[in-house]
Amino acid sequence: MKTFIYADKFFLKSGVKEAGYLEITDGIFGDYTKELTDNEAKVIDQSGKWIAPGLVDTHIHGFKNHDVMDNDAEGLKVMSEGLLSCGVTSFLPTTLTSSKERLKDVAETIGKTYQEVPGAKIQGIYFEGPFFTEEHKGAQNPSYFGDPDMATFNEWQEASGGLIKKIALAPERQGVAEFVKEVTEEGVVVALGHSNATLDEAQAAVEAGASVFVHAYNGMRGLNHREPGMVGALLSLQHVFSELICDGHHVHPQAAEILMEKAGHDHVALITDCMMAGGMPDGNYNLGEFPVVVKDGTARLESGNLAGSILKLKEAIKNVVDWNIATPEEAIMMATYVPAVSCKIDDRCGMIAKGRDADFIVLNPDMELEATYLDGVERYRK
Repeated sequence: MKTFIYADKFFLKSGVKEAGYLEITDGIFGDYTKELTDNEAKVIDQSGKWIAPGLVDTHIHGFKNHDVMDNDAEGLKVMSEGLLSCGVTSFLPTTLTSSKERLKDVAETIGKTYQEVPGAKIQGIYFEGPFFTEEHKGAQNPSYFGDPDMATFNEWQEASGGLIKKIALAPERQGVAEFVKEVTEEGVVVALGHSNATLDEAQAAVEAGASVFVHAYNGMRGLNHREPGMVGALLSLQHVFSELICDGHHVHPQAAEILMEKAGHDHVALITDCMMAGGMPDGNYNLGEFPVVVKDGTARLESGNLAGSILKLKEAIKNVVDWNIATPEEAIMMATYVPAVSCKIDDRCGMIAKGRDADFIVLNPDMELEATYLDGVERYRK
């Protein structure tokens, strides 16, 4: 039997539609219609609410006291289930810089587990590193840094079963252009970050095929009027996407607005960079191999530097609207369609479209999450 969702507003790929009905049959989206002609159909009444695609978090290290680098299949399942409370229905488990062997093991574990997770769907793996440089290392361990190497990458990719969708590196490392060209030809997205690169070095990597900047403004050489650096690159280069952490701690709202105005909302992907303390109380945690203190809405290393976040993606879309730097439509696009497109997973997530899995969220007009649906089934309710 067909089911229809009635709501005041629908955020579809083609644009925002006002009150109407969205068909769901056997967990798959059907058509949106203004009027309902099937009197026998079941109707789920979401009057006063908005329907948007399930959120897509393409940079997330952990949640609910579990870290991707724990190399624990059960932990991935807990993360997956917990992310439904954040409005997230698809994600890329994200690694940290570590030993070649550890990264291979983690890739293999995710490759064997990703189809078994009960909640938000694993749509690939994001390798954040280990081809970074020291100056902006953040919470990445520099003892494992090195130059990009195709043989090593191929080992990781083989171990994952071809699941690595994105890998981040610093443009100033040796052999970057050749590596970028080769992996992008294989369909893997290359992101640039944790880097002291100049504008020219960043531009050369983009010319070779790199297309994403890792957590814009953070972990990179800042903008200077004589050397625009990495921030200058992400603000000025064409056809690139920028990840952005909108928790109010990593990036000032006005800096976020400058990026959105310069790059366009359609080239900014809201991410969380969330670590294991997401969804947990304040206290002591770890990010990879580093101890982290979570307090006052931030996760920090002993040095005081930020170490990932405890942001939930549902909070990011509300923040950018509350800060008056994005409309609700733009906010939702930046947390669904844009991250999916930027990681080349938009064939499976990031939009409400006929024939797609019915993964969606219910919002109230204040941009607060009311419910999360996976394959047409309500899995979280506030």
